[in-house]
Amino acid sequence: MTIALVTGANKGIGKEIARQLVEAGMTVHIGSRDAARGRSAAAEIGCSSVVLDVTSADSIAAAAAELSTLDVLVNNAGIMVDGFPPTEADVASFRRTYETNVFGVLAVTNAFLPALRRSSHPRIVNVSSGTGSLTWSGSRYVGDGSGAAYRSSKTALNALTLYYAQALPDFRVNALAPGLRRTDLNSRAAASDGDPAEAAAGAVRLALLPDDGPTGTFVSWDGTPAPW
Repeated sequence: MTIALVTGANKGIGKEIARQLVEAGMTVHIGSRDAARGRSAAAEIGCSSVVLDVTSADSIAAAAAELSTLDVLVNNAGIMVDGFPPTEADVASFRRTYETNVFGVLAVTNAFLPALRRSSHPRIVNVSSGTGSLTWSGSRYVGDGSGAAYRSSKTALNALTLYYAQALPDFRVNALAPGLRRTDLNSRAAASDGDPAEAAAGAVRLALLPDDGPTGTFVSWDGTPAPW
């Protein structure tokens, strides 16, 4: 039985990823900062939950001790603190954003590496954003640098994905651009008609890659390559 952990999965895209992994026949654990919300989502989906705050070393260590066997890690937890350009943002908002979106991924991934290394088919999926693409930002997007903390954190996550793929050649490590989805990430996302389940399907495809599948890639929800 394939065992998967999805962080930040009591709602939004993460919850849909967990649901679809269960439907694919996996044993799934929902990672949630809030124990009650995690249990509620897990009961709805038909899986298990584990308390996991990706910004807490103690929480990460406890979760890793609880889940000693793992085949698939989906780093989905992410936040957007504000939508300011760098000229208006403060250092605190950048630190808070990076703590979850970058350092949290690093801490969680490294904590679960012993379990993943015991797997015959280890997979890591990092939920990123198309707005983290430097190509998109530099040549296709006209704006004022808004959302600088969030967007740059996803740029860093894309780079981290590539470096993990290089360091772990026996793994399949990839990043996903899920597209704008109806979530509570920000007001624009909340007003979107984008279905989180559609984005989740892209993450599930990466979780189910064959052993000779791609690694170190950044792909859109529909499977097409996303620009770095």
